[in-house]
Amino acid sequence: MSKNYDVIIAGTGAGGLYSAINLPSHLKVLLITKRELILCNSALAQGGIAAVYQPEDDSTRLHTNDTLIAGGFKNNPDSLKILVNEAAHEIEKIISLGVDFDRDENGNLHRTLEGGHSRRRIFHHKDSTGFEITTKLQETVKNLPNVEIMENALLCRLKKTSAGFSAFISADGEPDTYNCRYFILATGGIGRVYDFTTNSAIATGDGIALAYEMGANIKNLSLIQFHPTAFNNKHTRECFLISEAVRGEGAYLKNCHGERFMQNYDERLELAPRDVVSHAIVTEGRRLDSDEFFLDITHKDEDFLKNRFPMIYKYLLSQGIDMTKDMIPIYPCQHYLMGGINVNTHSMSSIDGLYAVGECSHTGVHGNNRLASNSLLEALVFGRQAAMDIASRLENEEYDLDALESGDFSVSPDAVPIPQGIRTEIRHIMQKSYFVIPNMQEALSGFERISEIKRMLDEGDFLPDHNYVEARSLATVAYLILKEVI
Repeated sequence: MSKNYDVIIAGTGAGGLYSAINLPSHLKVLLITKRELILCNSALAQGGIAAVYQPEDDSTRLHTNDTLIAGGFKNNPDSLKILVNEAAHEIEKIISLGVDFDRDENGNLHRTLEGGHSRRRIFHHKDSTGFEITTKLQETVKNLPNVEIMENALLCRLKKTSAGFSAFISADGEPDTYNCRYFILATGGIGRVYDFTTNSAIATGDGIALAYEMGANIKNLSLIQFHPTAFNNKHTRECFLISEAVRGEGAYLKNCHGERFMQNYDERLELAPRDVVSHAIVTEGRRLDSDEFFLDITHKDEDFLKNRFPMIYKYLLSQGIDMTKDMIPIYPCQHYLMGGINVNTHSMSSIDGLYAVGECSHTGVHGNNRLASNSLLEALVFGRQAAMDIASRLENEEYDLDALESGDFSVSPDAVPIPQGIRTEIRHIMQKSYFVIPNMQEALSGFERISEIKRMLDEGDFLPDHNYVEARSLATVAYLILKEVI
C-alpha cells in the first residue's frame, strides 16, 4: 500500500475531522490520531457552540463585540470577521450531518447563555455538545472513501521536503515514513503541561512542538485560559469540567463561608468572562486563606437541572454530590490555549503548505481570552478554511503523488528510554510558576530548569516512543511559555 497522500491530517477533534470532510473527494487523505478516535478535547466540550443563526434579537455585530470584550480587544479583526460571519453556515452544515441540538417545546433550536455573551446564542446538546458533534463528524468521515483513518498513530517527526512533507509515524508501535503534499496539524491543546487540567490525556502540545522545530512562527503561547469552575476533588490530574452553562442558567459562586463574592470584583457577577472569574476566585482565596469555593444552583428546579445537565448531574452523583441539593466544590484549572502555531485567515502557517486548525493554532480570533463556546466554532470555521485553501491551490498544481520525497528518519541502535519523572517535573514547574496569577520568581527559576530538560531531550539519544515524544513536546511548550513571560 502506498504511503503517499495528497493530505495528511494529524488529530481527530472537530478541526481535523471537519477539514477532512471539506477536502475535495478525489484527494487521497490520511487522518491520524495518537490514541483512539474519540479521545480529544473537542469531545469533552460541554457547553456548546456559539453562533448567530436564524437570530431574533442577535447579530454578528453583537457576537463580534462580545468576543472583542472578552479578548481585551487584542483579537485579529480579519479572522474574527470570518469566524462570526461563517458561523451560520457551519451550524447548518453540521445539522445536515446529523448533529442533534436541543430544541424547545415548539421545535425551535434552543439557545443558552454563557459568561461574556450578551445574547442567548449557544447551541447545545444537553451538556455534552462536543461529544455529539465529534461523533457525528466521525460517522461522516468513516463513510468517505478517500479518507484513511489510522488510530494509535504517534507522529514522531515531521520534515519539510521539496514538494511537501514527510512524517515519521509509529502506528501501533511500528514506525514508518508517510509523505504528503499538504499537512494539517489539528493536534489540540497543551493541558498536560500542568498538574491539573480539563484536557484529555493526549493534550501534550505535539503539533506546536513539531511546528516550532520546523521553524514555524509560534505566537502568544503564554495566553492560557484557566477555567474558573473545574470540579475540585484535589487529587485528579484530569479535572471534570462544570460547564459555563451552569452559571449561564443561574448558578451562584460562593466562597468558603457560603457567601457570594463576585459583586466585589465585576459588575457582570458570575457571568463575567473566564479570566475575570478565575482571577476573582484566586484573589478571594488569598484574602480568606482558603481554596474552598462552590457553585450553587440548588435554587433551580430539580427536574430542570437533571434534564439540562444530565452528564454533570450523573458524574457529581458518582462523587457523592447531588447538584440539586448540594453546592459543587470548584476551583480554576488549565483549560484552553489562545496562542499556538500562527496562521493566516486560510489557516496556513508561516511554512508553505503546513496548516494548523483548532486549539493548536493561533488565528487571533480569541485575543487575550477566549469567549465561551467560540472554540468549537473556530475549529469548524478554520478547518473548512484550510480545506478550501488546499482545494484552491491544487487547481493550479501538478505533482506526481508516487514521486513525493521521503524524509531520512532513523533510530539509533543505542537509543534508550528517557529517564522517569521528566513530565511530572515539568507539570510541577508550570503549576507553581504560571497559574492564574503568575509567580515571576518561580517562572525565572523554572525557565532555567525547563531549558536544561529541553536541551537534554533535544541532544540525547532516546527512543522515539510515547514517553519521549510527549516529554519533548511538553518541554518545548513550557520553554516557549516561560520565555514569553520572563
